Amino acid sequence: MALLESLYAAGMSAVRRIAPVAGVGSARVARGVRGREASLEALEGWAATERDPDRPLIWIHAPSVGEGLQSKAVVEACRARAPDAVQWIFTHFSPSAEPLAARMPVGWAGYLPWDVEGPVSRALAAARPSALVFTKTEVWPVLSRAAAARGVPTALVAATLPANSSRAGVVARRLLHPSMARLARVAAIAHDDAARFRGLGVRADALSVTGDPGIDSAAARAAASDPEASWLRPFHRHRRPTVVAGSTWPADEAVLVPALTRLRAGTPDLRLIVAPHEPDDTHLPPLRSALREAGWSTALLAEVEADPDRAADVGAVVVDRVGVLASLYTVADAAFVGGGFHDKGLHSVLEPAAAGVPVAFGPGHHNARAASELLAERGAAVAADAERLAEVLGAWLADPGAGRRAGELARFWIDRHRGAADRTASLLLDLVLPETPA
Repeated sequence: MALLESLYAAGMSAVRRIAPVAGVGSARVARGVRGREASLEALEGWAATERDPDRPLIWIHAPSVGEGLQSKAVVEACRARAPDAVQWIFTHFSPSAEPLAARMPVGWAGYLPWDVEGPVSRALAAARPSALVFTKTEVWPVLSRAAAARGVPTALVAATLPANSSRAGVVARRLLHPSMARLARVAAIAHDDAARFRGLGVRADALSVTGDPGIDSAAARAAASDPEASWLRPFHRHRRPTVVAGSTWPADEAVLVPALTRLRAGTPDLRLIVAPHEPDDTHLPPLRSALREAGWSTALLAEVEADPDRAADVGAVVVDRVGVLASLYTVADAAFVGGGFHDKGLHSVLEPAAAGVPVAFGPGHHNARAASELLAERGAAVAADAERLAEVLGAWLADPGAGRRAGELARFWIDRHRGAADRTASLLLDLVLPETPA
């Protein structure tokens, strides 16, 4: 094992030992710790009764929700090409992906076990995968090495690596080089991503450029949106100028609330639907308090569902769950996506674009390829502060024709970039099936 891989493995073993203590006081961290501890036994239980030795199995992993949606699109494309030919399991890292994991079209889904020799060896022995697939950037070194020792090919799908990624640093490159060199397939989103992965050690013959399967996922979810769903019907019944703000953090809301308050002065019937990235008890009450202090009446989405007529007059609806944001964008006249005022980076702009809605976001968008391309297409706009955000959203609301045109440009961009999931499916099925179905 390379020196840095050995040091990493030792470090992960130490993290595993102290994690139960580190997780005390943080519900989210503690949930992840418990999930990782329980997942291995759950996977072994499933494999003991459900693993079909006559079919190949693909283990696909994604760190969080965005990557999980990309992987879900790939799994669905594979299943469409080869129904029942392959078994699937799915693992994730973040607690935020738990609801998505429950909806994955796979035989078993749960947390990734600790990236430590003992747990990953047990997981591989139980699942007996024919291929191990990582998503976007996250290739776990110990799991990768253990898979290679068993002759299991590894792959990376929806592979993207921004020019300023921390993985491009000297130490990270040396740590990741063995894992990258082991990859049998890398489905990169774009040619510059492929070139950067080549610099990390990926073999040239393993690289393909397939596009972003997250675009296929966003388009499918927009198309499947049901206007009669309980969380959408009230907004369709009571139409008003509506801004949907998705995946927001407090830093985004500190700009969003004054911007929308300024905008409401000229649009008294303006409605805001805001979906925090983490709709939990630590985030929802402060957000509602900030809205009320700014003069907004508020209701939770659950309250609007229970009394649909509240959608006629409530100023701001705060979304109290995950899994409904893509559908909510379909009732928007304009959208705002969070993360651009937050140090972790911009969240996905694909959902509002797929819904045909113009989208605004903060200045921290340079790691998000889709955001930059939507800006170039004039289907999106960037705002550095509350005043500019009010101007951008106000222009789309004041001239509905201009808003619709910007939304159409965003949706045209989505349509032009579809098909990545199917192209990626071809690469994966080629790894595990003697003859990939056409």
